[in-house]
Amino acid sequence: QELRPKSLDIKQEELGDMVEKEMASTSEAIEDAVRRIEEMMSQARNESSGVKLEVNERILNSCTDLMKAIRLLVTTSTNLQKEIVESGRGAATTQEFYAKNSRWTEGLISASKAVGWGATQLVESADRVVLHTGKYEELIVCSHEIAASTAQLVAASKVKAEKSSRNLARLQECSRNVNEMAANVVASTKSGQEQIEEKDTMDFSGMSLIKLKKEEMETQVKVLELEKRLEGERVRLGELRKQHYVLAGGCDAAEDEEARPAPAPRRGILKKPPIAQKP
Repeated sequence: QELRPKSLDIKQEELGDMVEKEMASTSEAIEDAVRRIEEMMSQARNESSGVKLEVNERILNSCTDLMKAIRLLVTTSTNLQKEIVESGRGAATTQEFYAKNSRWTEGLISASKAVGWGATQLVESADRVVLHTGKYEELIVCSHEIAASTAQLVAASKVKAEKSSRNLARLQECSRNVNEMAANVVASTKSGQEQIEEKDTMDFSGMSLIKLKKEEMETQVKVLELEKRLEGERVRLGELRKQHYVLAGGCDAAEDEEARPAPAPRRGILKKPPIAQKP
């Protein structure tokens, strides 16, 4: 009982309702994200100018394009799910179909939650970047997370869909578009970060020779510190991923172990009879 995923505590008859609620909640989160980005855009135009305004507009425009791509993905995924249920339930009700395919349904719910969560985190990170209280790296990580959760949603939908389904083909096309828009967010974020940092830190025209030498030594120390910290964080990331795989795959591995047939008992090794010697 302790090894069972927590989602299995939900009654099976509630699964169908949860799918619809989660997809609706994801759609609402994306609509809210689009509105917040538009508000950030107008705020950035009022409070910044020059290079910072150019960078903020480019990042926020790429985030808007990504949100629109995710919104189309969720709509197409919803249409595909309806098609899957209608073609597979037969005489059963929608609720009975979801209950009968509970593992698939739970995967669908999990994927939908991941997409909505990723969109929300992206907007919050963009807000902090525009207000100069956040890190550009947060936007890059959020973009990667959205691409990963999109792949999870497509994989969950593809399991039950017909290969010839038009909705499946549209969903795969939407997934590719989301990946492309996420890559655009990463590219605009990196180029914007370089522009801002170059503007803020590369103006040495007013420094004396002694000041320049001191800055050079301090920068060398900082580089060594960052390299050491980077090495430690990579080790930490590796351990976190190991634990993630253990927790995510532990239940499935246990079930596979139960389902796997017991190995047949090994027979004794037959030895060759000795070759008769010629007289």
